Amino acid sequence: MASQPLKGLVPAVFWGLSLFLSLPGPIWLQPSPPPQSSLPPQPHPCHTCRGLVDSFNKGLERTIRDNFGGGNTAWEEEKLSKYKDSETRLVEVLEGVCSKSDFECHRLLELSEELVENWWFHKQQEAPDLFQWLCSDSLKLCCPAGTFGPSCLPCPGGTERPCGGYGQCEGEGTRGGSGHCDCQAGYGGEACGQCGLGYFEAERNASHLVCSACFGPCARCSGPEESNCLQCMKGWALHHLKCVDIDECGTERANCGADQFCVNTEGSYECRDCAKACLGCMGAGPGRCKKCSPGYQQVGSKCLDVDECETEVCPGENEQCENTEGGYRCICAEGYKQMEGICVKEQIPGAFLILLTPETTRHWRFYSHPHSISVKTKMQRGEATFPGLCGKQVAELGSQSRQCDPEERLIQSRQASSQR
Repeated sequence: MASQPLKGLVPAVFWGLSLFLSLPGPIWLQPSPPPQSSLPPQPHPCHTCRGLVDSFNKGLERTIRDNFGGGNTAWEEEKLSKYKDSETRLVEVLEGVCSKSDFECHRLLELSEELVENWWFHKQQEAPDLFQWLCSDSLKLCCPAGTFGPSCLPCPGGTERPCGGYGQCEGEGTRGGSGHCDCQAGYGGEACGQCGLGYFEAERNASHLVCSACFGPCARCSGPEESNCLQCMKGWALHHLKCVDIDECGTERANCGADQFCVNTEGSYECRDCAKACLGCMGAGPGRCKKCSPGYQQVGSKCLDVDECETEVCPGENEQCENTEGGYRCICAEGYKQMEGICVKEQIPGAFLILLTPETTRHWRFYSHPHSISVKTKMQRGEATFPGLCGKQVAELGSQSRQCDPEERLIQSRQASSQR
């Protein structure tokens, strides 16, 4: 005699049942929220129910040789009923049905746990298929194979061979879907009972259809040869049972921009950009221009770059012109660099300077610009600064001279550090 459900399960069942009844409609008929880009789409409730039943059956297989674990199994079977159909075994199986991260499985189990207990204690003999009894008949989440939708209507082609065996019936086996046949490559029609675009019937009998590919651009054909075409793909024209490419560039079918030209391809065309020298063109290169772009001029049949540097276009001091494709730019002459919009003389690193101070008869100071600095004086050694020298002319060893910077510092060199 079957035992009564565990007391611990009753509150959970009533809580799940109250949650179920508080919903505006059956949970499996509620529209799913739009899928988030970062989350995978939720499985159909029928698939969740099937997974739950499969896991339940595996739990039964895992516990088929178990017992109550006591020392006197014969007494336990007599007093507490057989373990095979016991509530103890049911609880052990249900505890492992859903993985910790499978929220949909846990939610469905909470809603259907009382039904599972009812089947376990009262319906197993008359309904041995738990999936059929729970998912299809009781919860009405699933349909028999070959059917779909809330009323479990037959898929196109019938329940025995949905979509003729050459496609997938959308929603088959569930209470959802449209029943539309997603046909395999080469097959088409409502029930995938015809050959698709670009294929012809190679064989057909009462139960099978074999579709083979037509030649190249043929959309409909009577055989695999080039001369078997009955209809052509877009971009091709039928001529003596053959498909001939249409040159869209020679017709009004091409639609390219003002600075593009058309190139015919098999079954279509491409729009490519004109050369930089062109304002509109009839083909590739500077020799196919309709007009020349600014900075270019017509020379024979081509648009060639104008060398603006042949005229005086860079009036700045120490500037020179550099020609570019379709234009020019003004740069500083060699030995000069751009500073605040003007070209100034570059300083030469490593030049030794003699700084002439007001006390030239007593102090000779040498330094190497801009890195190391040495100091030689009769009065002092070490680090020295000369704020009063800015603006005074200095003589460079060599042939040039310059003026000092406001923040120049003279650093004693290593060689001078130990000399007096």
